[in-house]
Amino acid sequence: MKTIIEPFRIKSVEPIRFTTVEERRALLREAHYNLFALHSDDVLIDLLTDSGTAAMSAAQWGAVMNGDESYAGSPSFFRFEAAVRDLMPFKHVIPTHQGRAAEAILFSILAKPGRKIPSNTHFDTTRGNIEGNGAEAHDLLIPEGRQPGLVHPFKGNMDLDALEAFLRRHGEAVPCVMITVTNNAGGGQPVSLANIHGARDIAHRHGKPFIIDGCRFAENAWFIKTREPGQAGRGIKDIVRDMFDGADGMTMSAKKDAFANIGGWLALNDDELATQARTRLIQTEGFPTYGGLAGRDLEAIAQGLTEIVDEHYLAYRVRTNEYVSERLGALGIPVVKPAGGHAVFVDARAWLSHIPPLSYPGQAVAVGLYEVAGIRACEIGTVMFGRSPDGSERPAAMDLVRLAMPRRVYTQSHADYIVEAFGEEGRDRRLPHRLATADDAPLHRPLRAAGVRMQDTRPAHAGRVPRRQIRRQLIGKPKQLISSFLLY
Repeated sequence: MKTIIEPFRIKSVEPIRFTTVEERRALLREAHYNLFALHSDDVLIDLLTDSGTAAMSAAQWGAVMNGDESYAGSPSFFRFEAAVRDLMPFKHVIPTHQGRAAEAILFSILAKPGRKIPSNTHFDTTRGNIEGNGAEAHDLLIPEGRQPGLVHPFKGNMDLDALEAFLRRHGEAVPCVMITVTNNAGGGQPVSLANIHGARDIAHRHGKPFIIDGCRFAENAWFIKTREPGQAGRGIKDIVRDMFDGADGMTMSAKKDAFANIGGWLALNDDELATQARTRLIQTEGFPTYGGLAGRDLEAIAQGLTEIVDEHYLAYRVRTNEYVSERLGALGIPVVKPAGGHAVFVDARAWLSHIPPLSYPGQAVAVGLYEVAGIRACEIGTVMFGRSPDGSERPAAMDLVRLAMPRRVYTQSHADYIVEAFGEEGRDRRLPHRLATADDAPLHRPLRAAGVRMQDTRPAHAGRVPRRQIRRQLIGKPKQLISSFLLY
């Protein structure tokens, strides 16, 4: 059969609440146009992130009941450790409560003032942990990866020539080389197996450890299988092992490609580095056999790792995003091509070409989508990546809106509604207005916006709206947002 269906049956359901446009406008004003400040029960379809939002399987919920909550030496840890090593055979597997905690531990050791850490593209929490420790995060993405409309099978690839030149120029300042699979900040684009191995070999030739941010490793392996020459006949598990072959470490959020609602790990081969990491873990997370997690969480992760490499699931997962991307393209809405593994990325800068990048077209699209249809998405661009450490602000390489699809949560009718919402937003042309964030923190602006200034910048052809600019400073202080950024 040609039709790819959801490879699961629905056993339990959760109702969602419908709101009116007028209600959503009021909610946006109360949230000061910060979509992170909305209450989730005021959201109809939540595409803010795919992190920790998966529907766990019956087998995972059954595994939860096997959780052993012993402080030290829990059998749940050893099942977790075995499941990780079945796919990524690292010597040391250190559990953490989520991926950014693994980053925080790693970069508290490696990232110091004056050091420089290259990657294909660092995501925002990675960049924040690097820069928060005084080091510099450098992106060495291939040029094709910065062209949203260009079709290329592996737009997440690192520019290997640039990496070689970077290490020759800055070698003494580089503590490690990283690569992110898939490349979330670059549109969920995959990295080829040849490119992973090439970056690893260059790093090792210069005496640098090679670290993989592996949050979406299974989706990346599927793209390798379906797009890279010579890989079609291999199993996903075999490709995953090959991806991590020769790597010196990895950071992982189990809230993505392990179907878990919480959890992650730092895996290393170097004994001394692992000792330092475990010492830091005890200070900030917990004992090394639970690392801030309950035994039941370790069990859910272990089971999820056996499910994520199922090829029927991966085919459905990728095809869902392709379907939405194709239908948006048919409406003339520019999207990152080809579709990413975990999300569809709308090219807001191209769609709202009348809005300058420093006026945040991505945030305009995201706010408009919620107003029109109750869908919450996330800007990935100039707002998210914030100011440079010196306080200056430059446009991001791209201004995207990410529609992150929670795993095993929504059906095709939800996908059709998402497409219809974009069509309505495009016809209405009331794409919300130019936004400027005041008093922002340099690392995590969406959660620390202390006010929003709106300016109507609709083009002259946008209908009967008078061609005048309307400025207003929102009154009152927004809610204090103290939780860390949701999007790893």
